[in-house]
Amino acid sequence: MSTVKPNNDPDCFNRVRIVLVNTTHPGNIGAAARAMKNMGLSQLYLVEPKEFPSETAVWRAAGAAELLDSAIVVNTLDEAISECRLVVGTSARERRIPWPLLTPREFGDRAYFESQQHDVAVVFGREDRGLTNEELHKCNYHVHIPANPEYSALNIATAVQVLCYEYRMSVLAAEQGGPVHFDDWDQPPADNKMLEAYYHHLQETLERLSFLEPGNPRQTMTRLRRLYNRTRLDVMELNILRGVLTAMQNYIFHTEKKLENLDNSSEK
Repeated sequence: MSTVKPNNDPDCFNRVRIVLVNTTHPGNIGAAARAMKNMGLSQLYLVEPKEFPSETAVWRAAGAAELLDSAIVVNTLDEAISECRLVVGTSARERRIPWPLLTPREFGDRAYFESQQHDVAVVFGREDRGLTNEELHKCNYHVHIPANPEYSALNIATAVQVLCYEYRMSVLAAEQGGPVHFDDWDQPPADNKMLEAYYHHLQETLERLSFLEPGNPRQTMTRLRRLYNRTRLDVMELNILRGVLTAMQNYIFHTEKKLENLDNSSEK
């Protein structure tokens, strides 16, 4: 693979979406919108906000009320990230199963590089408990802001400001000939909707093979998700793997039919 510097696409700011999940206080939505506009971002997605639209949000947004007017409200995180080929979740806690982790600066470079080519989502959780494990498992990377360990709880708008700032700094560094370099690739990465369909297909197949207990995958599917998210499957690779699973299911079906026919013959 060749190492290339991405072309500086001025539309890259419009390919980064900030996703807020189950925000409780509407003021935080407004403050996040203001932080986004400060750094040149405008794509705001809200997953089941507790209160929106809201005058409080408008007041806290100050001069960024137009971001609230254009905000997209959805019912699920899957809806908010389905077209995105890079999904980064914010996490303040260490996890039982570690996930690929970025510093805010690494996030800025990675998000800038990929936003030259496709949509990027940055996901922020609830004010009191952040993102659930299930939500974090949908992310390719986690990003952690190394705050003071004696007082590490960041206001959600502050966290949005930090990551939007790092993204903007990466864009400016690239404009000025900075060291943003990543490997080129021949296929686009699979989007979240495609990956979720694959994970469902994979679990279904492993259950038919009796590798997994039906309806109780324990941590196996979590670790497989981590493996594939770390690998960053492209569209062609994902299609190949779906084909393998389909061939396995067909083999199981025909084997079961042959055994059934043998049983019927022996009974006669």
